[in-house]
Amino acid sequence: MAERSKPERRRRLSRPVVLAAAVALVDREGLAALTMRRLAADLGVEPMALYRYTDGKEGLLDGLVEAFFAEVNERLRTSVEQARSDTASAAEAPWRTELRRVARAFACVVHAHPEVLPVVAARPLSVPVARRPEPWLQLTEHVFAVLARAGFDDRTALAIYRTFVSWTLGCLLVDKRQVVDNPDEPDPVLRLGLHRLSAADYPRLRALVPYFAEYDDERELTDGLDKLLGRMPEAPLDAFYGRGAP
Repeated sequence: MAERSKPERRRRLSRPVVLAAAVALVDREGLAALTMRRLAADLGVEPMALYRYTDGKEGLLDGLVEAFFAEVNERLRTSVEQARSDTASAAEAPWRTELRRVARAFACVVHAHPEVLPVVAARPLSVPVARRPEPWLQLTEHVFAVLARAGFDDRTALAIYRTFVSWTLGCLLVDKRQVVDNPDEPDPVLRLGLHRLSAADYPRLRALVPYFAEYDDERELTDGLDKLLGRMPEAPLDAFYGRGAP
């Protein structure tokens, strides 16, 4: 039975299954735990069986980015009907509504997989655009399509896109890098470890402790995004993107 079950389990492997297991491993134990050998053990196969779906550790890192953006796109697909309903009653420009929806979907996936975020932020920059994972390309194309349908020219659309990505990634990275010193400590000074800082040498850091402790990442993300997009030029057209969600 054992000899028969191993080939059967191997035949059920696919790239999505392998990548989902890699994300789950990183969620549980962090990036340092991600190796071909460990992932194979989690899947109940020999390490060599994984090379059909990924070309080693570097390929796994690319796969984490692929799986992350695939999940963002899936969230956008499943929420598109709600987006149309929200847009019908929204007073703001539809392209801003849609960018906020994209940012929230991105943030939801970050909250689900915070250990993957550093790879998502840095990994795509190591390869040319054309070689980035398909889900990344699909989401990027969607954002540009939203801006094009609003009537922005290419240069302005690129400026808005860069502003949007920089704020969204930066805000979430700052949130996730606020390392808690003692999560069980109710006092914010002790929980964040700021009691280790001299009040005489770092008075402003110590004074800001309540604000560190009360950080609302979703509010900070959307409020900051609204302020940034509010500084962008008005769209020449006021037409929603229609059925263009990835």
